Amino acid sequence: MHIASRQTTADIPTQVKNQALVQRRRRQIVDAAVELFIQNGFHKTTTRQIAKAAGVSIGSLYEYVASKEDILYLVCDAIHAEMERGMADAMQGVEGPGNALAEVIRAYLLVCDRMRDHILLIYQETQSLPHKWRKLVLTNEVRITGLFTRALARLMASGDLPPLSQAAMDLIAHNIAVMGHMWTFRRWFLACHYTIEDYIRHQTAFVLNMCHTQEPAPTETAPRGQG
Repeated sequence: MHIASRQTTADIPTQVKNQALVQRRRRQIVDAAVELFIQNGFHKTTTRQIAKAAGVSIGSLYEYVASKEDILYLVCDAIHAEMERGMADAMQGVEGPGNALAEVIRAYLLVCDRMRDHILLIYQETQSLPHKWRKLVLTNEVRITGLFTRALARLMASGDLPPLSQAAMDLIAHNIAVMGHMWTFRRWFLACHYTIEDYIRHQTAFVLNMCHTQEPAPTETAPRGQG
């Protein structure tokens, strides 16, 4: 699968001034690295192997990245970009507001099914990233979750969903995000009992039921030091 890097990785140092060339070479590096990382894992893959698979010399590779961790960040960033593109493409076909949330869920879960090995890679290897890159990867996760929050807000504004608090919208959005992760992490069991279409149907019904269920009243908590 071709994974194209987005244009937001300028913070990674490079010795090359031509930005178009940087993007092109990094795309080659990402495409080579993602398959090697999936097959062998991050730690067992060497930069020399990545350079060979990318069709560049090891010296040339280090002109575009400073470390293997930089490559891992580029891979994670490109996977998130591909997920967002897949969802955006699928959501362009949404015709009516009444179908918006179901279409968002469907688009997301289909992308997660198609990219399950790539998503698993992110969660297996993110801890290998330096803190600054790990923080950006988590920011990308939150941005994708925000797509669900905005879909819920649009449905409320059009009257297709009852009013929801911000806290409820955020939790529902994160539940949708985790559904995609669950298909990736527990597919060893789920795929034996559900097709992806079955999974989408059941999980969509679950989310819509959450949206139409009255929110529980806040629970009063005793002041600190009491109870």
